[in-house]
Amino acid sequence: MENQAQLVSDLREKFLQKLDEEGPPDPSGFHPADIARIKNQDDWLRRFLEHNDFRLEDSLKMLWETCEWRKKFGTNDITLENLRRDYLEDGVCFSYGQDKDGRKLFIVKSKLHVKGSREFPELQRCIVYWFERLEREGNGNQISLFFDMAEAGLSNMDMEFTKYLIGLFKNYYPNYLNLIIIFEMPWVLNAAFKIIKSWLPAKAIPKIKFVNKSNLKEYVDPNIALKSWGGKSEYTFTFVPEEQINLNTSNGKVDNNKKVHFAENSPMSEQPSSTFGDQQKNEESMLAIEPELLVFRKEGNEVMGTISLKNITSDKCLSYKIKTTSPEKFRVRPSTGILMPSQQCVVTVVLQPGFSLRGLLQNDRFLVMCLPMTDAKMSPQELTDFWKSVGKGAEEHRLVCREGSLDNIEILKSSASYSSMSSGVANDRSLEGLFSKISRLEDRHNKLYNEILALKRMLLVSVILIVLLSICICYILRIDIRNSLEQESHGMYDCDVQDIHN
Repeated sequence: MENQAQLVSDLREKFLQKLDEEGPPDPSGFHPADIARIKNQDDWLRRFLEHNDFRLEDSLKMLWETCEWRKKFGTNDITLENLRRDYLEDGVCFSYGQDKDGRKLFIVKSKLHVKGSREFPELQRCIVYWFERLEREGNGNQISLFFDMAEAGLSNMDMEFTKYLIGLFKNYYPNYLNLIIIFEMPWVLNAAFKIIKSWLPAKAIPKIKFVNKSNLKEYVDPNIALKSWGGKSEYTFTFVPEEQINLNTSNGKVDNNKKVHFAENSPMSEQPSSTFGDQQKNEESMLAIEPELLVFRKEGNEVMGTISLKNITSDKCLSYKIKTTSPEKFRVRPSTGILMPSQQCVVTVVLQPGFSLRGLLQNDRFLVMCLPMTDAKMSPQELTDFWKSVGKGAEEHRLVCREGSLDNIEILKSSASYSSMSSGVANDRSLEGLFSKISRLEDRHNKLYNEILALKRMLLVSVILIVLLSICICYILRIDIRNSLEQESHGMYDCDVQDIHN
């Protein structure tokens, strides 16, 4: 133990020394959170040493490359607000239960994934989100990778996806893998898994366990195993945000506040919403927003939405400012401005090129703030400085986004307004669930469509093969018949010759 403690100290010292002498590869430096872990968390450094069999130089190299990757990938900055929420909710990857070693299971449900059906960079970010979340929940303990391959076929075998998973364990999450449990792997995928095994280091090969319903109990308790695995658990996956798992505070009360980070790194506390926009409507409201839901539609080559802001006071000059949780996705025109008493203006929000409309907007939020001001003739720079100088106290209105192609958007809005009067918080959550279900149905529709196309191609190939086989058989039979006739003809000729000689 003393030797391990000394190695941890040496690894820390060598890393910090290299950082001082060479500097980080990125001019902006490594992420401060990772540097803090290196300085303060012995357990994290010990994992690098254990992963590399306590070889100090190899551990230093891996630690350096891990910090470089985390900075470049933005690992520490991944939140639910900048992820594809529909990817997290569709159940391809999720965490449930634990193995018999007490390690959390990270489950990959193969039959729900088809190569190319999802944007791979976004899928990578979702995987890293789960790895980081499980590290936090398990205090850095190992996890077991569980491939649920029941009912999976060749179309579900994504080698790039699997290689990425293995690469995370191998290169950036040291000593993090307990077991690789492969449940009911179809025989047609045997060749693929031989390739996958070649990507693993030699000491990881024994961690692979091929199981079925009869022997899964050796690695997962039957009370934890799902019924589809032959176990007793009736668990059905539903994505639960990480902050909702730890809602109970020390006094046993539930804290429903949720942090949402808007542009300019300004965290705002978002209360559970009772209407579409979660507006702060009271007798002292100064700003009115129409509509309460930011709806995006395609107009020409742009995808945009508009909102109308109105100063509903008769004696106050207002300044407004608009922030978003995803500044990289949206362009707001204008994002700040001044409204005279009773004045109204229209703000346009444009979705930046390169971002997909469908399924993307459900997690995005906009914050509209306003404050009374005395000088109505501020320049744009003075207005920017004004908002930098003000503290708390601004009136806030929160807006959620939706895609405008949904024909029943007005019905949903009316239903939401009615339900908000009777059920409050439950309304917005049920609406979010409805849009999530629509997104999942679209994904499944696309999957079924792709599978039907694959079946049609296979049927066409089968028909062609049958025709070719029939032609070959006819050709072979024809040759056999002709050879038989020729042999019979030669035999008769030989008999005639013999009779003549006699």
